[in-house]
Amino acid sequence: MYTARRKIQKDKGLEPTEFEDTVAQAFFDLENGNQELKSDLKDLYINGAVQMDLPGNRKAVIIYVPYRLRKAYKKIHVRLVRELEKKFSGKDVVLVATRRIVRPPKKGSAVVRPRTRTLTAVHDGILEDVVYPAEIVGKRVRYHLDGRKIMKIFLDPKERNNTEYKLDTFSSVYRRLCGKDVVFDYPMTETA
Repeated sequence: MYTARRKIQKDKGLEPTEFEDTVAQAFFDLENGNQELKSDLKDLYINGAVQMDLPGNRKAVIIYVPYRLRKAYKKIHVRLVRELEKKFSGKDVVLVATRRIVRPPKKGSAVVRPRTRTLTAVHDGILEDVVYPAEIVGKRVRYHLDGRKIMKIFLDPKERNNTEYKLDTFSSVYRRLCGKDVVFDYPMTETA
């Protein structure tokens, strides 16, 4: 029998939490109720979901999707997020691919670590996932005198209408996932 439980597949047979069941049920309902997303959602599933409190009495839903399915999710990202935000009214929805960081190999070991499994590559990938409809067009790192480091990320101005209201959500989610302070902005356009 096909149920919402098939929409979530956890690692090592772990049982999904109550909130993850709710998100899986929302995916299942979208697949059965929404004709334009039905064929796209048929083979897709999630790995997990977390609800997060944001400043200003807002909430965000972080949905972890399998790394191998991230391209399929990106095809329907805008429509899917719009529908999920309707279902979870008042909550921002962020889709993030599940990535794994592998420790550096020991000295003298012949094993080579793939570039995609390094800490830097994983954090960059998460950053791109968090801001997805918009593209990153520039990065700046500002070092303060007390040793703090703040990254300033410039997003593509074309997607400003879709992402401007979510900039605080993006920075809070990225801080929660990676532990880095990030400020999102749009580059200044020169007017002649």
